[in-house]
Amino acid sequence: MNTPSRVAATLSLAVLLGGGGYWAGTNDLGARLGLDVFEPVLATPNSSVTAPTGAIIYYRHPDGLPKFSATPTNADNGRPFVAVHASEDISFADAERKPGGTDTAMASSGTAPSKGKLLYYRNPMGLPDTSKVPKKDSMGMDYIPVYEGEQGDASTVKVPLGKLQRTGVKTATAEMASISRKIQVPGTVTLDERLVSIISMRTDSFVDDVANVTTGDHIRKGDKLFRFYSREIATAASEYAAGRSDVRGNGDAGSALRLKNLGVPQEVIDTIANTRQVPPSISYVAPRDGIVLERMATTGMMAKPGDELFRIADTTNVWVVADVPEYDLASVRNGAEVKVTIRSLPGRTFKGVVDLIYPQVDMQTRTTKVRIELPNPDGVLLSNMYADVEIEAGAPNPVVAIPNNAIVDTGDRQVVFIDKGDGKFAPKDVKLGVRGDDSTEIRQGVAAGDKIVVSANFLLDAESNLNSALSAMTEEAKP
Repeated sequence: MNTPSRVAATLSLAVLLGGGGYWAGTNDLGARLGLDVFEPVLATPNSSVTAPTGAIIYYRHPDGLPKFSATPTNADNGRPFVAVHASEDISFADAERKPGGTDTAMASSGTAPSKGKLLYYRNPMGLPDTSKVPKKDSMGMDYIPVYEGEQGDASTVKVPLGKLQRTGVKTATAEMASISRKIQVPGTVTLDERLVSIISMRTDSFVDDVANVTTGDHIRKGDKLFRFYSREIATAASEYAAGRSDVRGNGDAGSALRLKNLGVPQEVIDTIANTRQVPPSISYVAPRDGIVLERMATTGMMAKPGDELFRIADTTNVWVVADVPEYDLASVRNGAEVKVTIRSLPGRTFKGVVDLIYPQVDMQTRTTKVRIELPNPDGVLLSNMYADVEIEAGAPNPVVAIPNNAIVDTGDRQVVFIDKGDGKFAPKDVKLGVRGDDSTEIRQGVAAGDKIVVSANFLLDAESNLNSALSAMTEEAKP
């Protein structure tokens, strides 16, 4: 057979085989004969498959590897990356696995996403890193897509409900409560300044016959301290005695007032009025019960006006001055109950109240002195004793209170996260009041009944800051 004849025969055989195959396929011949007929891998796609639509979002690896590109490129084997249109974009949300283990969340959707336009992908751990195409971090976690419309409140954090327990987010309810705490600070026992008396003369005087009392002695009101002679007092006493022999004119009242102004006790003035005689010397008696703190008077000395001869203190009531740190001052109030223990008196506790908060802060120690008034009827509390002070501080009336660990304090601002439901948490700036051992007063920003985050709030704060930064970047990128 010549060559043209062989070519014609070959073509005829190919036509017959092709036509027979077509007839067998259309008439389901394989199924009738019990044969497994496979569709060729490169068969023509079904006409019912919808063609991808929308703009090209990115390009993926032709072999399905986790490699993506924002521009057309080729794989290592030279095959081009496959274009992914808007209708083919895959979802990187939390996967809901079926019992058979199929991950449905990572499957491509045949329709456009209902969440809006995809803006970018952000780091799943909250780091300040974004990508225009899908990618994985160093731990193999998929970056999270951010869609248009999710940026309405940039600071609000959205946590999928399935992740709430894994991230450790816990909430509590703000409520009306009384806040109390105990402030423990050191203190020192001091004398009550109002119960200290200084004995001095108002005119030149000679001191005679000083009583047998010394520093540290207890004396009673009216006890004799010393006797003195003064020329000026003797002259006024003579005039007063002479006036009393008359019919009690105006001179009588003037002389008595002069003696009183010179410091003559009222008992001595009454004695002169009754006896009409001027004593050669006058006795000076103690004006109050107390302890002799200082004795400067000696027999025969000349006392000038204002010279301190005795200093006497009543110790039935004493003060304890405590040094309270500056940051605790907001919790201390006048009238607060105080418990005082003395290091040299073990086993005894003294109760008092805050009497005064001094209006200044020490520049060196950054503390403020707080005065506590204590009764001391038996006199066991001595001046300059060391004391341990426990002040009952806080807000006695009910206020809006939240747990201390709900507050994120950045130094410049204090923030709490409000639970909005459905995994949404919104940051809220607050103004703090009294801080207790377990809870803190909120003066502004949170109302009673609000649900607030008390655990993992630092993670939410980092996420909120990242969202705000990304939102600002997105706004700046807009034309």
